[in-house]
Amino acid sequence: MHVSSSSSSPSSTTTPSRYENQKRRDWNTFCQYLKNHRPPLALSRCSGANVLEFLRYLDQFGKTKVHTQLCPFYGHPNPPCPCPCPLKQAWGSLDALIGRLRAAYEETGGQSEMNPFGARAVRLYLREVRDMQSKARGISYEKKKRKRPIVPQEDQQHFVTNIASFQGDHT
Repeated sequence: MHVSSSSSSPSSTTTPSRYENQKRRDWNTFCQYLKNHRPPLALSRCSGANVLEFLRYLDQFGKTKVHTQLCPFYGHPNPPCPCPCPLKQAWGSLDALIGRLRAAYEETGGQSEMNPFGARAVRLYLREVRDMQSKARGISYEKKKRKRPIVPQEDQQHFVTNIASFQGDHT
């Protein structure tokens, strides 16, 4: 007797999302970093300081030009020519990476109170990187505000009229 595969749960037949794949790759990279650490470091002994070490290690693979304060292009969003300033990881990439690693840590059994990716030092470091990179590019960082849906004026008036007539009918 053949059992139809449609009776299985949908999660067993779907492929992981791009986010899930990236989270798994990031987690494996971090675990490999801990194994290669001198001396090797167990995840249970990992702290926010180790996470900061990992983020600084990743800078060598960065693709974002971050001008130093001594660079003549410091504060210019579009420099006219190349300069010797270092390439680093972009703040947005680091922020997303920490979010994925924080989730992966808890999914692998780590306690949220002990999550090194949520440590205060990590949050402060990310804020510092964000501010430094935005100043270096001459672009001030503004936190995105949630936009309220814009309701056309005539729709607002129509709504007010309908509420008034509804209240008049039921008083």
